Amino acid sequence: MLGIHDLALFIVSGLLLNMMPGPDSLLIMLRSGSQGWRAGSVAALGIGTGTMVHVLAAALGLSALLSTSAELFTVIKLMGALYLVYLGISLLRQGATTTATTEPPVMLPALSYGRIFRQGLLTNVLNPKVALFFLAFVPQFIDPVAPQKALAFIVLGCIFNLNGMIWCHLLAFSTAYASHRVRLPARLGRWLNRLMGGLFVGLGLKLATE
Repeated sequence: MLGIHDLALFIVSGLLLNMMPGPDSLLIMLRSGSQGWRAGSVAALGIGTGTMVHVLAAALGLSALLSTSAELFTVIKLMGALYLVYLGISLLRQGATTTATTEPPVMLPALSYGRIFRQGLLTNVLNPKVALFFLAFVPQFIDPVAPQKALAFIVLGCIFNLNGMIWCHLLAFSTAYASHRVRLPARLGRWLNRLMGGLFVGLGLKLATE
């Protein structure tokens, strides 16, 4: 169909790739642990929307332009890195604030679902490596002589994104459940905030320097 081959292998490979840890998974765990599974689900939907932006861009050839323009790639990469560092510093500041007060600790301030969705969207869209990943991975499962390569690319991208949404929502539910069942000591909760902030900063620096 549409020149797509080895679909089962694509589905299994896509699911395994989606399970690899990264900024998207970290954001879902962060929001699920602090605001419950609905917040994690909203973050996942933002990430899924960002994935579809990359899929459509790759199908239309925009990602090919990104892969050939070093200047454009660098600009988008630095924007994504700065955003991840911004998220990380925000968490580090919140951890320092809760340490300095005598009030009962709150892991993270509650955010609106709209803001959480935008966080998921921007975390994914501003990562140019995702665009290059689709250009490198998806065409392997499309026949070179397929008459409708762009449509086949979009279909495979939707399947990949569906796999990702299944995994992301499982991650959201499991993180929220664990957070509800296990009450962490205040000191440990503050250090977890700092750890998450440090991880976001580290991921941003890693993206900027690659």
